[in-house]
Amino acid sequence: MSRQDVLALLREQEGAFVSGEEISRRLGLSRAAIWKAVDALRREGYTVEARTGRGYRLLDAPDVLTEPEIRRFLGETARVGRTLVCLEEVDSTNLRARQLAAEGAADGTVVVADRQTAGRGRLGRSFQSPGGQGIYLTALLRPVLPPERLAPVTAMAGVAVCRAVERLCGVSPGLKWPNDPVLDGKKLCGILTELSLEGETARVQELVLGIGINVSQRPEDFTPEVREIATSLAQALGRPVSRPALA
Repeated sequence: MSRQDVLALLREQEGAFVSGEEISRRLGLSRAAIWKAVDALRREGYTVEARTGRGYRLLDAPDVLTEPEIRRFLGETARVGRTLVCLEEVDSTNLRARQLAAEGAADGTVVVADRQTAGRGRLGRSFQSPGGQGIYLTALLRPVLPPERLAPVTAMAGVAVCRAVERLCGVSPGLKWPNDPVLDGKKLCGILTELSLEGETARVQELVLGIGINVSQRPEDFTPEVREIATSLAQALGRPVSRPALA
C-alpha cells in the first residue's frame, strides 16, 4: 500500500512540494521505495512532478473509479459506501452485488466498475457500458421494511442522480418516470432495482440498486439505435466531467 500512502501524503500538501526526506520520515519508506511508489502512481495516470532539491508534488489525478479517488469526494458516510468494491471490469455490478449479498456483505456496500460486459436494463434490455466513459455502480441495501414500502426506491434513486448532476455540473436533468434521468430530451442514465425475498416469510433479504450514467461518450461511441435516444454529460455540457466526483 506504499503508493497509496505516498499519494495521500502528496494530496495533503495540495500541490506543494514534499521532500523525499519528509516522505521517508513520515511513512518509514526508503528513498528507493518512494521512487517505486511514485513510478507506480505515474503508471496509474497520476501526474507527479519530481524536482531535485524540492521533492515531489501531485499535479493531476486520473479520471478513474478507484477507491482512493472516489473516497476523496465521498467523505464520511453513515451507511452507503462505507464498503466500496471497485473493479476494472465486471459482467454486471448488480450481479456482483447479489453475489456479495449471498456472502454476507454489509448493508450499504457499493460495487463500482469501469466497464460492464453484460450490463442490464429493465425488461432484460442490455445497457452499453464501455470502459472509461461511464459510471456503473450498484448499492446493496438491506432495508427492514415490507416489499410494498419499497416501490418508490427507483424513482428516489432517479431524483438522487438528478440532484448529483445538478450539484456537480450546474444543469438540471429531468426524470422520465420512473427510472430514466434525461437531459436535452435524451436518456442520460439507467436505473435497475432488484429485490430478493425470503420464500417462506416474504421478508426482504436485500435490494440492489444499479445506476449507470453516461459521462464521457461522444455520439459515435453509441450504437446507431442508441445514439438517437441517449446522451452523455460531456455531450450536453461540451466539457469533461469527473467520474469519481459524480460517483
